[in-house]
Amino acid sequence: MARGSIFKKNDRWAFRVDAGVDSSTGKRRQMLRQGFKTKREAEIALAAAQQSVEKGTVVSKSSMKVDAWLDDWLASQRHRVKESTHHSYVITSKRIRSGLGHVQVQLLTPLQIEAFYSDLIDHGRADGTGLSPKTVRNTHTVLRKALADAERLGIVHRNAAASARGPKVERPEFNVWSDAEVKSFLAAAKECRLYAAFFLLVTTGMRRGEALGLRWSDLNLGIETGAATIAQTLTNVDGRLTFGTPKTRGSRRLISLDPRTVEELRRHRTRQAEEQLSAGPDWQGQRDLVFTDEVGRPVRPEWLSKDFGRIVEAARVPRIRLHDLRHTYATIAMKEGEAAKVVSERLGHSTINITLDLYSHVTDGIHRESANRMADKLVGD
Repeated sequence: MARGSIFKKNDRWAFRVDAGVDSSTGKRRQMLRQGFKTKREAEIALAAAQQSVEKGTVVSKSSMKVDAWLDDWLASQRHRVKESTHHSYVITSKRIRSGLGHVQVQLLTPLQIEAFYSDLIDHGRADGTGLSPKTVRNTHTVLRKALADAERLGIVHRNAAASARGPKVERPEFNVWSDAEVKSFLAAAKECRLYAAFFLLVTTGMRRGEALGLRWSDLNLGIETGAATIAQTLTNVDGRLTFGTPKTRGSRRLISLDPRTVEELRRHRTRQAEEQLSAGPDWQGQRDLVFTDEVGRPVRPEWLSKDFGRIVEAARVPRIRLHDLRHTYATIAMKEGEAAKVVSERLGHSTINITLDLYSHVTDGIHRESANRMADKLVGD
């Protein structure tokens, strides 16, 4: 085992290890790493470094900075992730560059990273106000991914972000409607040309981008066999509409449609055919999309959200986000006794645990009601 030692430096722990002879110079090499908060962290890192020496995988010294590595990493990700995901990486990397871009990537420490996160929470916005813990947590996720690849490729000895702690994120709060408020909204939306889209979101819990990416070929409009295959999504990437694959493997799914939803989609298809006839040669509906504008072009996601806001105001129901229709569907379904597994599959969550965590406030109440019913059944008078 390669010789190594641990020592304290500037109130932090560090280690030095004999890395053997450099074949190009004939001189002995030493690896020095510092900035560990505890002796235990330094011991773990030293053991890993000693193993690297034994395996001959010692990282060569480099002055590459975080900024330069992010350039290389983003280029490598361009054809490995969805365009919308890559765009989010680019946006997040700008945030990382602002605080850590000047640091040599091999010298980056967990302490520096955690201090960077604290700074973002305190005043990470352009106007000097703080970013939300969720946004900073997302920054942590991207930095950890980038440094994991740097470690895999032998650019850094260890992933400093893996040892750093991102901010704690509280469970998101969201507002939902009652079934009566849903009906009031749909009544107010009746004359909207995209009424079928809102109806579909209400009855399936579908994501906005999933609904706008639907093609007629993805639908089975049989009254008894109605179903929608989620095969593509529509998103706005930096102002440009982009069709992509669903969010996760679980998002690629078949959703059963009830007869009322099938009827609304049939009526919408008839209306769209009339619009196509009226548009004549100006019709631009080559993508077979279910929801389009008056000349067949895709509906921009933000347009649907604006229409939703106007209808909410007209219906005089509590103001919620369009995405909260999804939460409304799930909440009402679970309160009505729908199995969490079924709700999870219809929503396209990757695991049932996500569903149970998001709607624990609902399931807690269901459990209490179940406990009371069972007690009445088994030991009641």
